[in-house]
Amino acid sequence: MQLHPTRATFQVALAGAALVAVGVAEKVAPAVAFGGAMILAVTLGRALAMSTVTRIRASGFEMVWSTSKRVTKASRDVEIVLEAELRNRGFDDARGVNLRPVASSMLDVTVHPQTLDLPATSKVRFEMRVKPKRVGRWGIHGIALEVRGTPLGGEGLYEVPLMFANPHGVEVMPKPLLVMLQTARGGRARRTAEAGRPTPLAGEGEQLKELRERMPGDAFKHIAWKASARRGQLLVREMERDERDIVWLAIDASVELWAGALGTAPLDLAIDELGGVAARHLAKGDSVGLVVFASRMRTWLAPSNGPAQASRIVAALASAASMVDADRSELDEAELAQRVAEHLRPLDPRALTDVPRGNLEALSMRAESMRARAPFAPRLPQSTSPREQRFRHYLASFGVEVPPRAEGERERAESQLAELLGKMLQDKKTRPSIVHIWAPPPSASSPVPRAVRRLRAAHAEVRWTLPVFDASLERPRHEGSPTVEDVVFDAVRLRVKASQHRAETIMRGLGVRTRARAIQKPLPHAPTDEPNEDLELTERITERQHSE
Repeated sequence: MQLHPTRATFQVALAGAALVAVGVAEKVAPAVAFGGAMILAVTLGRALAMSTVTRIRASGFEMVWSTSKRVTKASRDVEIVLEAELRNRGFDDARGVNLRPVASSMLDVTVHPQTLDLPATSKVRFEMRVKPKRVGRWGIHGIALEVRGTPLGGEGLYEVPLMFANPHGVEVMPKPLLVMLQTARGGRARRTAEAGRPTPLAGEGEQLKELRERMPGDAFKHIAWKASARRGQLLVREMERDERDIVWLAIDASVELWAGALGTAPLDLAIDELGGVAARHLAKGDSVGLVVFASRMRTWLAPSNGPAQASRIVAALASAASMVDADRSELDEAELAQRVAEHLRPLDPRALTDVPRGNLEALSMRAESMRARAPFAPRLPQSTSPREQRFRHYLASFGVEVPPRAEGERERAESQLAELLGKMLQDKKTRPSIVHIWAPPPSASSPVPRAVRRLRAAHAEVRWTLPVFDASLERPRHEGSPTVEDVVFDAVRLRVKASQHRAETIMRGLGVRTRARAIQKPLPHAPTDEPNEDLELTERITERQHSE
């Protein structure tokens, strides 16, 4: 246990030393004695603080969450408040100062208040205000603070840094799906048609619509033989059914789409929009399926409906945000082990003192045994070895983020999308009527256009949403004339707009409805009453690219 002097202690010691030096120089004995007494008091204060904090920790000094839930559900950019308490089970008064959270960088967490007085045998509550920045499963690992003894009700001269490891999970999901899951459901009035569109359609069903004359192409199994015998002509039964759409949602979760500030990256905005589309179709009773892909297929959810399907979609989107898989992360086994050891040490009762340094196998087994305290139960991540998989599984279970790899996944993602679009047509029961795709436009040599034509031939409506780069490319402008950085960002913005314009033209040729939010704000250094030079330059770039 380490003791650190407070600012006041340092000032008192410095004043005592200066007083002793002045007293010796001037040969003033009372000054030397007074200065020495100040230094002695600081020394005795250290021993008293060590004794007080040792007794507090020995008798029980802990952090406890006020809620019994291990995971709190939240939506992005919406603040939630978590309550916790510090318990001082000892017989000495203490004060906790500089309370600060230990949490994932994907969460903006503040503690209120930052100073707590902890009387003997008491518990004091405090709040953690959490504002999530990105969809996924992220962890609040505990709090850190400095504890000071308060002898005779005064301020302690020394403080002890402590950390309380008490994991709590925050599952961040798109707001429309969160609202849907939190809405009370039940009763016959909430029933919807099992399949199909919300209007009666002719076809095979359970309700008779009419008897009509047989037309060329009608199947023999639809002939009403008794009615035909009475009428003297062939009649067929026209049945009807309540149909609803079968909707497939496909989203590209390649690592390069996470580029940009937290919350404004293209994939952040795409996940939010996908959540709104999924909630809208599920509320209508449509069957909704989900495909999350990158360099490989990450999630395949067969179409279904109801709150249970909404929960499965939320879990898949949370998993899509994770970079814990070996093919999406730059960390090797040694770096993973270092992160696991840093997180595991405060949780382990023996603080890993019995695990030999450098023994990765023993560390992985200890981490696996401590996963029972984790708030999440994620899928097993993709890894190159069982030991590395245990490290990655531990980090995912506690919501510890892993940095993404630098190399992109675009080329493999395009071939993966084409394969998945073809797979949607294989099963007649889940053949789509509407397909929503959130992905960059396909390249000229991509197999995606042929897969889209097959969907169109199967009478499926394809809606393609291009990534939105506007928010991630916005930067504070410099006053006066534009700088090199401003010019570079303007060039990138114009190139993105030209690329989107060309992609929309190509997709319209395939019969696909495209949508991409355009940049609405004019450039700050360009007068708004003059012609839009951005649009003119974009058109020139587009014409040149088409000509090439």
